[in-house]
Amino acid sequence: MDYLGVLRRELDAFGAVLDGDLSAPVEHCGGWRLADLAVHMGAGNLWVVAAVREGHGDSYDEGAAPRDPAGLRAWYAETADALVEALSVDPATEAWTFSPPHTVGFWRRRRSQETLMHRWDAEHAVGSVTPMDVALAADGVAEVFDTMAPRMIARGAATRPEQAVRITATDSGRSWAYGPGEPVAEVSGTAQDLLLMLWGRKPRDTGSVSWAGDRAAGLGVLAGPLVP
Repeated sequence: MDYLGVLRRELDAFGAVLDGDLSAPVEHCGGWRLADLAVHMGAGNLWVVAAVREGHGDSYDEGAAPRDPAGLRAWYAETADALVEALSVDPATEAWTFSPPHTVGFWRRRRSQETLMHRWDAEHAVGSVTPMDVALAADGVAEVFDTMAPRMIARGAATRPEQAVRITATDSGRSWAYGPGEPVAEVSGTAQDLLLMLWGRKPRDTGSVSWAGDRAAGLGVLAGPLVP
C-alpha cells in the first residue's frame, strides 16, 4: 500500500472538514468539539515529526496551537505538510516508535490509520461522512490485532484473550483470528463497519455486522479493550 499517498489524501480530507463548523461536537471523542480534534491531529502530526527527526516520543504541547478558526486551519495544514515531509524518506529509516518496527514505515501506516479514523470522526461531526477505502479499512482492522491490541496487553490495560474469534471483512476477502485455539465465533461485515466497531465508533453488537457461533464468547474476546 502507498501509505504516504494515502496519508496525504486523508490529511487533506480532514483539513477540508475544518472549513465547516469548528464548534460541532465530536460524538466519539469525549466532550471534544471539531476544533479540539483539529488540535489533537495537528499535535499528533508534530509529535511524529519529532519522533522521526529527533528520535523521541515526548508529547507536544497542544496549548501551543492557535484557537482562532483561521489560525487553527492554517496551523493544521502546516503540520500536515511537515508530517508528509518528515515521512518522505526511506521507510526503513530508524525512528522512535511505541511499537515495532522502529522505522519511518511504522509511522506511515500508523498516521494513515489515525487520520482515517479521525477524518471519519470529523465528517461524522458535520454530517457528511464519505466512505473509507476498502483496502485501507481492512489494513486498519489488521493493525488493531497486530499492533494496537498487543500494545494494550503490554501496557496492562487489557488481558490476553482465552478464546479466539474470527473477524472477516466481506468486501476485501481478508480474515483474521484473534486469540488462541480454534475460533469460537465469527463476526463478519464490511471492512469499514468492522473497523468502526473495533475502534468504538459502533457498538460491538451493532446490526451492521453478523455473528456466527458463540456470540457471547466472541463479544467477550473483543471487549479488550483492543485500542486506547
